[in-house]
Parts: sequence; structure tokens; C-alpha cells
Amino acid sequence: MLKKYLICFFVSMAPLIEVRGGMPIAVGMGLPEIPALIICTLGNMIPVPIVYFLARKVLRWGSKKKYIGKMFSFFLDKGKKAGKKLSHSGKKRGLFLALMLFVAIPIPGTGAWTGTLAASFLDIGIKRTTLAVCTGVLIAAVIMTLASHGFLHIFGL
Repeated sequence: MLKKYLICFFVSMAPLIEVRGGMPIAVGMGLPEIPALIICTLGNMIPVPIVYFLARKVLRWGSKKKYIGKMFSFFLDKGKKAGKKLSHSGKKRGLFLALMLFVAIPIPGTGAWTGTLAASFLDIGIKRTTLAVCTGVLIAAVIMTLASHGFLHIFGL
């Protein structure tokens, strides 16, 4: 059982996959929803402070390197674009809600990693960023849990 939880934890920690992949795996493995939701959310939240404080610096450094420059520039541009989208939503209270909803949408590229990177570009602040991202991750986890159960039910699994 511990092995299954660890798989879900580490899948949820991975960029682009995040809780959007962790919860369907947990449901597919037959893990109880509440513990799985907690484990996947924690896995998805572990990288948030690292991304907030270091990602922008590392991406800027890597974007100037010969072999990795294109990939690092891609992620740097993605963070800047996400920041611009969020900044059009208004003042601090609007940014908080926009960041939360951005992270809550369970599609690739709108998770905790991208949301946190965008928040670091906008200097939202680590406390507000963490709260908004965590709320968004929880919403995404619930959506993915319900969607996974529906998918399994449709196919009689």
C-alpha cells in the first residue's frame, strides 16, 4: 500500500503531470480518495517554494546555454505568458483568485509549477502564492478524482 501512495506522491510532484496524473493513478489503483487526495496534494505542493524562489533564476541562466537554451527559454516564456494572463485579472485580490482558478483547471500547463512560476514573475508573495496554488491544486484533485471515477464507471472497471 505504501508503494502505491509513493507512486502517486512522486507522479504528483512531476511538472506538467502533477495532481492531474496522480489522482487518476490513485483511483485506478483503488486507493481511498481522502488519503490519496492528501498525498497527491502534498506531492504537488513540495516544489512550490523551490519554483517560486529558484526557477526564474535557473531558467534565465539556462536559456543562454547552447544545448539546453531552447528548452529553458520555452519554460521561461511559458511563465511570462502565464504571468501576463494573470496580471490582466486585476489587483491583488483578483490576482489571487485568478491564480487559484488557473491552477485549478485540470489541463496540462495550468498546474502548480506554471502558476507558481507566473506568480514569481508578478511578485505576488510566497504566502499568497502558496495559499492560492494549494487551493487550486485541491480543486483540481477533486475534479480529477470525480472524472476518474466517471471514466472507470463508463468502461465498467
